[in-house]
Amino acid sequence: MNIEGLDYNTQREKLILPEYGREIQKMVDHAVSLPTKEERQACAEAIIDIMYQMFPQSRENEDYIRKLWDHLAIMSNFKLDIDYPYDVTAAKEISERPAPLPYPMTRIPVRHYGKMVFELFEQLKNMPEGPERDELMQYTAMQMKRNLLQWNHGSYDDERIVADLEHFTDGVIRVTADKLRLSSVNAKDFANPQGNNKKKK
Repeated sequence: MNIEGLDYNTQREKLILPEYGREIQKMVDHAVSLPTKEERQACAEAIIDIMYQMFPQSRENEDYIRKLWDHLAIMSNFKLDIDYPYDVTAAKEISERPAPLPYPMTRIPVRHYGKMVFELFEQLKNMPEGPERDELMQYTAMQMKRNLLQWNHGSYDDERIVADLEHFTDGVIRVTADKLRLSSVNAKDFANPQGNNKKKK
């Protein structure tokens, strides 16, 4: 709803550094518009004094004043032509947003095992028989049971793990539950993960 005479923040230009507020941004814009360098310099120094008073808890930092000048340059979009007491060229790196990191969207057949377990399946499929593969097989089966217990994903009996291990390695790994020795992983370990750290009275 628009009411004549009212100015909503949602309708205003987005602030470059919101922590300083709109009034400081207006001062910076005014400083940029001043015709002479002497006027701009005096105005900039006055703005820095106000910014300095806004966050007294930060004054103990050695580079606090330098940071304020950097922020002033950023808020002016580096258009404020004055004699800065510090080199503010590095502030451009602060003002530039980093490129978004690509999110891995690897599809896996069942999410409760996770990507790492499926990478282990692939390794098992390509390894020759021997003690090294047996050791990795044991580790993979133990991790599968941990994941099933942690996410409480239906049945987590050893026979299911044996069947999944064979299925997801395309039949390369065929083993009995007795050989895997999975009894050392218990449901109690994951029953209340937040409560495990509480001290007993």
